[in-house]
Amino acid sequence: MPRDTRTITAEDIMPIEQYEMIRKDKKAEAIERKKLSRLSVGPNAVILFENWDSMWLQIQEMLRIEKGGEEQLADELAAYDPMVPKGMELTATVLFEVADPVQRDAFLRTIGGVEDHISIRLGDHVIPARPEGDVERTRESDGKASAVHFFHFDFPPEAIAAWTSGEGQAMVVIDHPAYGHAALVGKDTREFLARECF
Repeated sequence: MPRDTRTITAEDIMPIEQYEMIRKDKKAEAIERKKLSRLSVGPNAVILFENWDSMWLQIQEMLRIEKGGEEQLADELAAYDPMVPKGMELTATVLFEVADPVQRDAFLRTIGGVEDHISIRLGDHVIPARPEGDVERTRESDGKASAVHFFHFDFPPEAIAAWTSGEGQAMVVIDHPAYGHAALVGKDTREFLARECF
């Protein structure tokens, strides 16, 4: 099965006409998956843990919307395949959400550098977030943080063993001076991510 390779290739992507035939089912699967992979961390942050299926769907949707063909496919694979967990990590999209655009802008200006203040805590293990690629997530010009971040959490073998065995309490922690919140990772989410990512 392609997803077992922990990578998405051009051969895994369906022509748009074929994708349209299963799109409704795939979107319904995504809604169910988010029940296990989505976690609120305080009032303004949401973490979405990614897997092969979520990244495959993202690529298919981008191709469906933009219809850029082979050239676009190469760009989408380069952007999203790195976010497929490779066996020793969790990957996640973190969104900072504030409904009012003026308040959102003000909030993002208070949390500059937040990418250096996100971790997963598992018992005695602290697994810091590692930003994907070299994309600037806090503007140097004014210290404003991006509303969307893409992270890897690199697990040492002993932390993987603890995660998969259910040992210790798992939580996502944001310890930025202007935004300090934590959220427990529930048993069902832990089991789902163990199956999908390790």
